[in-house]
Amino acid sequence: MSVITLEINGIALAVKQDTTIYQAAVEAKIYVPTLCNLEGLSPVGACRLCLVEQVGSSKLLASCCTKVAEGMEIFTETPKLQQYRLMNVEMLFSEGNHICAVCVANGACELQDVAVAVGMDHSRFPYRFPDRHVDHSHPMFGIDHNRCILCSRCVRVCDEIEGAHVWDIAKRGADCYVVSGLNQPWGEVTSCTSCGKCVDACPTGAIFVKGTTIGQKNDGHEKLDFLIRAREKQEWTR
Repeated sequence: MSVITLEINGIALAVKQDTTIYQAAVEAKIYVPTLCNLEGLSPVGACRLCLVEQVGSSKLLASCCTKVAEGMEIFTETPKLQQYRLMNVEMLFSEGNHICAVCVANGACELQDVAVAVGMDHSRFPYRFPDRHVDHSHPMFGIDHNRCILCSRCVRVCDEIEGAHVWDIAKRGADCYVVSGLNQPWGEVTSCTSCGKCVDACPTGAIFVKGTTIGQKNDGHEKLDFLIRAREKQEWTR
């Protein structure tokens, strides 16, 4: 495989062909914010937070979806990018019901972390306060649509890793929301294997394990032990 040379923030890099700009930045320990990208899943460019500037181009590039090219000069922190990222995060907060002070995911939320990273302390846009519901129908897990940011991580991890395709995105625009099965309550979806991968992939705690505190992150062993105990007690359905 051939090697591509490029510069990111003035740092000369040599990476493998077919590497994305985001991957190249990560290898160089250059921080690029993202909410939809997750290692091992296909990139979709949904959150638009990983936008970067390329010298000679007027377009902002989604670094998670853009492959490197020979001689690229990329910048990840410019006043223009900072302005766009701040606006994106503000709109994410205003279009949903994200009130950190009263959220159980406070302190364990990637949206909150990104908001701090881009310097957001309030939203310039009016809050929409949409009427969203909480689905507790699954015996082991729940989903709170008030915290969902439509990153589609749950959709992709269930489809590409678990192979169950429980989740999907329904409708369009401001009416979009995550659905389980054919818009069934999660607990009625027979294809769900109760693996918990969607819980691990969710950046905001919108999908959670029942009976646990989202504000305190559990390590993998604790979560695995919980799942084993639940299976032993037959607290879930196939």
